[in-house]
Amino acid sequence: MIETIFFYLFATVTCLAGLMVITSRNPVHSVLFLILAFFNAAGLFILLGAEFLAMLLVVVYVGAVAVLFLFVVMMLDINFAELRDGFQRYMPLGLGVGGILLAEILFVLFNRENIIEGSVLATDVSNTRALGRVLYTDYIFLFQLAGLILLVAMIGAITLTLRKRENVRKQSINMQNERKRESTIEVVSVPTGAGVRKS
Repeated sequence: MIETIFFYLFATVTCLAGLMVITSRNPVHSVLFLILAFFNAAGLFILLGAEFLAMLLVVVYVGAVAVLFLFVVMMLDINFAELRDGFQRYMPLGLGVGGILLAEILFVLFNRENIIEGSVLATDVSNTRALGRVLYTDYIFLFQLAGLILLVAMIGAITLTLRKRENVRKQSINMQNERKRESTIEVVSVPTGAGVRKS
């Protein structure tokens, strides 16, 4: 009974927060509602017994992605009025994608019994162990390929930031290490009262 109450609570807050993400006029408020939706989705994962996925959702999406969105929205000078002007233009595409997602959800809801009967549920293995077993046995090559793609993307981002640009001062570590104390610090003897301006 208590699980049912918490399920409806988490589900209702998640749906309302997701609705507020796309209808809020202030982008900072949208990101805060997105964080609220992530937390409640993590609560739904805990109710399903998927504690690892719940903590992954909180750590990765709330701790990294949503905070990154918040910093981007708050620190960059983005003209959100121009972004809202294209809302009407992309409305048919958004409605089409939303309709496809709604049809998939309804298909799963109405064929729930057939899906559960066709799946094999392991009760003696924990959720984290089952996820690790699938990742590192059945999909090990795809998992390694995803890591390689992320590594190449990281190297590409570093290379793009280190490209040659004019009128930009760069740090030379070799020159800093070769400096001597005599060439960087000068000890000056100032006579008494020389630094005071006389009126």
